[in-house]
Amino acid sequence: MMPKPNSNRNLAMMVLAVIANLLLSVNLARSEPLVTKFLDGLSVEEIVPEATEFGKLLTDIPVIEALKDGQVVGYVFLTSDFVTTTGYSGKPIHTVMGVDLKAQVTGVRLVKHSEPIVLIGIPDSKIKAVTEKYAGMDLIAEAAAGGSAHDLDIVSGATVTIMVIDDSIVRAGIKVARSLGLGGLAPELARTGPTKSLINPGDGEIPVSDWQTLAGDGSIRALRLDVGQVNSAFEEAGDPRAVKRPEKGAPEDIFIDMQIALISAPEIGMSLLGAAEYAKFQGWLGEGEQAILVMGRGKYSFKGSGYVRGGIFDRIQLIQGDVAVRFHDKQHKRLGRLATDDAPSFTELDIFKIPADSGFDPTEPFRLQLLVQRVVGAIDKAFITVDLGYRIPDRHTEKLATETQTVANPQVQSEVATSDTGELSHLWKRIWLQKRVEVVVLMAALMLLTGVFFFQMQVTRHERFTYWFRIGFLTFTLVALGWYANGQLSVVNVLAFFSAVTTNFSWSAFLMDPLVFILWFSVAASLLFWGRGVYCGWLCPFGALQELTNKIARVFKIPQYEVPWGLHERLWPVKYMIFLGLFGLSLYSLEMAERYAEIEPFKTAIILKFQRGWPYILFVVVLLGAGLFIERFYCRYLCPLGAALAIPARMRMFDWLRRYKECGDPCQRCAKECPVQAIHPEGNINPNECVQCLHCQVLYQSDSKCPVCIKKATKREKFRKQNRLDPISPVSGGSGQPLVGTNPTSQ
Repeated sequence: MMPKPNSNRNLAMMVLAVIANLLLSVNLARSEPLVTKFLDGLSVEEIVPEATEFGKLLTDIPVIEALKDGQVVGYVFLTSDFVTTTGYSGKPIHTVMGVDLKAQVTGVRLVKHSEPIVLIGIPDSKIKAVTEKYAGMDLIAEAAAGGSAHDLDIVSGATVTIMVIDDSIVRAGIKVARSLGLGGLAPELARTGPTKSLINPGDGEIPVSDWQTLAGDGSIRALRLDVGQVNSAFEEAGDPRAVKRPEKGAPEDIFIDMQIALISAPEIGMSLLGAAEYAKFQGWLGEGEQAILVMGRGKYSFKGSGYVRGGIFDRIQLIQGDVAVRFHDKQHKRLGRLATDDAPSFTELDIFKIPADSGFDPTEPFRLQLLVQRVVGAIDKAFITVDLGYRIPDRHTEKLATETQTVANPQVQSEVATSDTGELSHLWKRIWLQKRVEVVVLMAALMLLTGVFFFQMQVTRHERFTYWFRIGFLTFTLVALGWYANGQLSVVNVLAFFSAVTTNFSWSAFLMDPLVFILWFSVAASLLFWGRGVYCGWLCPFGALQELTNKIARVFKIPQYEVPWGLHERLWPVKYMIFLGLFGLSLYSLEMAERYAEIEPFKTAIILKFQRGWPYILFVVVLLGAGLFIERFYCRYLCPLGAALAIPARMRMFDWLRRYKECGDPCQRCAKECPVQAIHPEGNINPNECVQCLHCQVLYQSDSKCPVCIKKATKREKFRKQNRLDPISPVSGGSGQPLVGTNPTSQ
């Protein structure tokens, strides 16, 4: 039966209506300010203490009124609705702020972030405590000082995260205050537009100057600090920890000589870069973008090494009025050499791009702020800031007709920008070059270990050599690979890799840490050849720490306990259940899974070297304490990383560990001496639990411990005795060598 035309038409209209409603709801969801999603768990008193209830959402700006007795006493907003607040993770950092009618910050709450501070062990509460200290900030003073009228409270180990949060709080606060006219920062006040611009020669020839000329007229500006000045500055800052650790060297030694030039000015750029490099540079700059060249030499680097992990240069920022620009890796380009013959030599030559939408005016004065840090503890640092002012000489500018413009309402950032991983390819290559020594050492260690496993029968022939070689390699793993290079793999890496594969995968993100990448590559290869034991038994720093502490315990006669086999094989699955729980949790929330991955003691014992809160240290001490009595207790029963590696290790291609048919029946020597009880009573080795320590292969060839070898050795000795001849016996044929198979006693 054919449907009626009218019913078809009605059905089509219904489908179109449903689709239209879905599209409308999606658009409304996208356009809805983010601030409305983060107020459920907050009370208005936390953000604006004077208020008693939330008011309405303003129509032209994503700000919510804070009311008291029906009167507006302040405003509440989310920083990520106004500025792109992305940190190390490349994901938004969401902070709720409150301001009163006098442009004073009344409260700040960090409500959500995906920063890796949890992974490196810094308490989340410590970061939140820092953000809450912004209550009382005067946004009028910040606008006048370019966002630097306050002291920055840095948390060691989270420098970039704190700086990004600070920048977002100040910039978003000033934007809201200007837009709402708080404290006299009214946007309706007309402001004079730019009266000058950089000279553009067009198709004409760009003049070229030497270094002396550019430095003499201020086209190049310098900041020079010696060791004495820096030590004095830290003394004035008043941190006794920093005073106790002065910079080494003579007071007159150069601490840093940092110089800058605005190379988007054609003459300055052509003179310092040269024609060929300047042409490439112009192609790199987009429309409306500017750039500065920062040059440095001395004991201190203006770049540091923190940017290689997060892509953010945490030691410098450009400030002009209430505009603050912090540079990311995709705004950075290295310069090989200066084109001017009379230029001094610098160890760092770096170009930084200033985005067109930053509000930066190249013809107006600006300053480059340098953050100087000093290590005052295992993970703690003290900080001071110094400024390098810059104003381009008038000869590089030309006058424009005066215009007026008003400040528009800030644009809502409902689609918060994230880091472009495609721009990271040049960065990881530079990181590998910087860590080439560590890479070479690790590769050499891996090649040595590979040789040991390929020729394991030759290596394990001598018990004493095998023992001390293993002790030496485990010490290298713990000290060099673990405590020095932080080369500790984690189940978090497995969860993050799976998450990346199922979302937006990029090799560049995984290449950012050369040692970890090489270790994972070697683990992948070893899983196919030998199983998980190569990493767990030889390359895991925490595993090495457990085994070495157990060796020390044996020296001091601490008793060793063997877990009954029935209980032992029932405790094996615990680590698999832990891993599956974390994996399932990561499918729901990777951030939550990372938090619960604290069951791994790696961060406390290896990454942070026990510089952490007492509950974490106590947890590690308990695990290591158990390992004094039961060797590798954590590896056997709790390690989710070991479980994660054991699952794909089932695909291994070879069985390298040799066994006799007598193993397990009747001989139990290897099973009794296996450090992790990975050998079943019937004699077969469980590859999922084996750590490839090779002790069973030592026993396999031992003429003093293995019954099979002892029996063979006895037979050989008996055979030699039976066939031994007197050297002068005629049976020897006159050569002094006995005839094979001849019994001298029968002659």
